[in-house]
Amino acid sequence: MMTRLYRAINRLFSDENRLDIRNIKYLPRWSVLFIDTSLVLCALSITYLLLNDLNIKPLNVLTIGQQVSLIVGVTFVNLLVFRTYAGLIRHSSLMDALKLLFATLSTFLVLTLINLFYLRFWGGKIFLNSGLVMFFVTSFTALFIFRLVIKQLYESFKVVHQDEELIQAVIVGIDDGAISIAAALDIEHPQRFVIKGFVSTRQIKSLRILDKPVLEMDGSIHTIVQKLKASAIIFAGNTLNSEERFKLVKDCLEHDIKVFNSPLVINWSEKTTVTDQLKSLQIEDLLNREPIKLNDSVKSKKILGKTILVTGGAGSIGSEIARQVASYHPTKLIILDQAESPMHALSLELMSKFPNLDIEFTICDVANRSRLRVLFNTFKIDAIYHAAAYKHVPLMEDNPSEAILTNIFGTKNLADIAVENSVSHFVMVSTDKAVNPSNVMGATKRAAEMYVQSKYFDTLEKSKKKNVTKFITTRFGNVLGSNGSVVPLFKKQIEEGGPVTITHPDIIRYFMTIPEACHLVLEAGSMGKGGEIFIFDMGEPVRIMDLAEKMIKLAGYTTNEDMEIKITGLRPGEKLYEELLLDTSKTLPTHHDKIMISEDVIYDYNFVDELISKIIKAAVKNNNTISVAKLKTLIPEFKSNNSTYELLDVEVDNQKSTISDFSTNASSK
Repeated sequence: MMTRLYRAINRLFSDENRLDIRNIKYLPRWSVLFIDTSLVLCALSITYLLLNDLNIKPLNVLTIGQQVSLIVGVTFVNLLVFRTYAGLIRHSSLMDALKLLFATLSTFLVLTLINLFYLRFWGGKIFLNSGLVMFFVTSFTALFIFRLVIKQLYESFKVVHQDEELIQAVIVGIDDGAISIAAALDIEHPQRFVIKGFVSTRQIKSLRILDKPVLEMDGSIHTIVQKLKASAIIFAGNTLNSEERFKLVKDCLEHDIKVFNSPLVINWSEKTTVTDQLKSLQIEDLLNREPIKLNDSVKSKKILGKTILVTGGAGSIGSEIARQVASYHPTKLIILDQAESPMHALSLELMSKFPNLDIEFTICDVANRSRLRVLFNTFKIDAIYHAAAYKHVPLMEDNPSEAILTNIFGTKNLADIAVENSVSHFVMVSTDKAVNPSNVMGATKRAAEMYVQSKYFDTLEKSKKKNVTKFITTRFGNVLGSNGSVVPLFKKQIEEGGPVTITHPDIIRYFMTIPEACHLVLEAGSMGKGGEIFIFDMGEPVRIMDLAEKMIKLAGYTTNEDMEIKITGLRPGEKLYEELLLDTSKTLPTHHDKIMISEDVIYDYNFVDELISKIIKAAVKNNNTISVAKLKTLIPEFKSNNSTYELLDVEVDNQKSTISDFSTNASSK
């Protein structure tokens, strides 16, 4: 105990505890101890007064001065031992109250033992037992009330000196995470949120938490928020499923109630303030479906200890694939892209996150066949995730030759070299725009799908080896937050004060998040046996007008009052809705109920290869009309929409019977 007491005294009078009047953020420890000692003296005085009023005279074994010195001395030592001075008074908690209780109780016990010891050996008492009990009660009460008063004064001070308007909020949930978030927001300085109460989805009766009411959500959320005189709700962790969250958010947006999202307290960053942990609800949180859950152990077996190539690795999809692949500990990760600046940024990020992983960053165009051969000759690549592509519909409509050279010729290069080098898996990232394409970009992705499928079955038939390259395609809709997608565009337009531009009021799209899209790509690589096109149950399609209105409300504006929505008309090649299946396709189930296989028509490899070679030759010569016309011959369902290439559709209508002669169903393979 003496060692602990010595250390406590050293800490108490260290430099960090010296009082600096110019910058008082909190009371130094020595001043807290001085105040506590003064309160102990006051408590002792009250004890003597009470005894005197009861006509009880203190024992005169020791003088009053000696008694006071002994009592204050013992109390001082216990305050040091239990470190009652160490906490911030304004943030006093139950633990601080327990420390005070233990310190004052220890003082009572020590003084009682001294009393008994003196009685045993000298035949008298130093203190009256009733006096010791009174002193214990009054000293604890004085120390406790002091901290309680300071805490309440501080809370009042925060409100009076608040520079910005406080947000009156309701916490959704009553679990430990929700309570922790409410407590943290209550003690934050400067305070931004005032928690008015809690909302529970469970049946409750007359419950209060942190002295705040808990209401049962038996109806709409907005009525509860209004009843508690709040203007916002805070989702605390994962207390609700996606359908419940969707309903609550929809109700809030309709009644101009702000919505904030908070991670669990254990996931909070120590470098960020409490308020900054709370984020305004993102549009990604409003997908009306449960996020896909996949088998990590299966993906790990396909990647662990392997050499993996990710093309288009600097893009939004490719970079996320690279991050996820890196987390499964491949022997080597090769990231390929022709975009220098984003590749440099990605290299800094991955080398920081995975310092022990062997990563090769390669600047290369997938249309550069000779450069790709050097890469494959240098490294023994086990699997390829092919995300390199041009994807912006209007730009590719104006530059079809570039779309063909990257999306078709680049894929053909990789596929051919992969077979030559016995790569185990080749997973291609495709798009729903490849289904019944209405633009050049979608048509080039469909042509790439056709090539890798026909390549796989042709190689399987000709090769005597059992282990041929397995070509697998993943097809999904729009990715929220990807480069050039509608959500970042809307965010930018809202930040700039509008208007928010929409091409058509009735346009709808399927959406998924970037991590979900990349999980699907990796899962396809692990479950695919070759030749499949995997599609994902993406829930209900989203009306882009509704998306824009929700984003405007989430930003705190009113549509067409604070923020205008402007209709600009469909862009070249754009259609009102996208599809995930061709008209001639069927779906087959997989082991996961959210992932299906599209049973598409498989075309003869020689026919596809010959026609694609002609398309590429025309593109190399930058002959856009010829290359697009031949692309329409290869893909009869390719019907241009709002484009200069609509004139070519009539010319290829008579060729449908020709291409059908070279097709077969995947099931027959």
